[in-house]
This record gives sequence, C-alpha cells and structure tokens, in this order.
Amino acid sequence: MAKTLTRMDLSESVHREVGLSRNESAQLVESVLQYMSDAMAEGESVKISSFGTFTVRSKAARVGRNPKTGEEVPIHPRRVLSFRPSHLMRDRVADGNKD
Repeated sequence: MAKTLTRMDLSESVHREVGLSRNESAQLVESVLQYMSDAMAEGESVKISSFGTFTVRSKAARVGRNPKTGEEVPIHPRRVLSFRPSHLMRDRVADGNKD
C-alpha cells in the first residue's frame, strides 16, 4: 500500500533539514500551506517551479443525470481546483515507475 505524505512528515523533514525546532517547523509548514490556500481561495494560481501549478477554474452550470434513476439533475456553477505538474515532476514520477 502506498504511503501518504502528511503535514507532520513535512514538518519533520523541515526539522531535520533546516534545523528548526519541531514546533517552529510545524508552524512554518502551516504558514506556507495557509498562504497557498488563501491565494487559491482568492482565485489566484500558485506556481511552484519544478513542481507544478495549482489553478482555480470556474465551471458553468449544466444539467447532469443521476446514473441510478436516469433523472436529470441541475449541477450548479462552481469553482474547482486543478493541478498541472511541471515537466520535471512528470519525468520524475515516470522514472519512479521503472523497476
């Protein structure tokens, strides 16, 4: 089963690599994530070089269908978050698939 990287893992990594205390590392990670999420909530894109770009897109209202009953259901307009990995990240992930 694949492991999931968590906030705790990130702050522990900052603690080891940078040498900040565990508490300071956790606050730093929280601060960065908060800054990113605030920007996206405002509709801004977040681009991290060699990693990827998070963008907010607006989706128009449309009519969907309940697959169980076949009944048409209105889907309201909404904003969705999408992530587009950089070419470097795509290559790195693809290289990880090799045995």
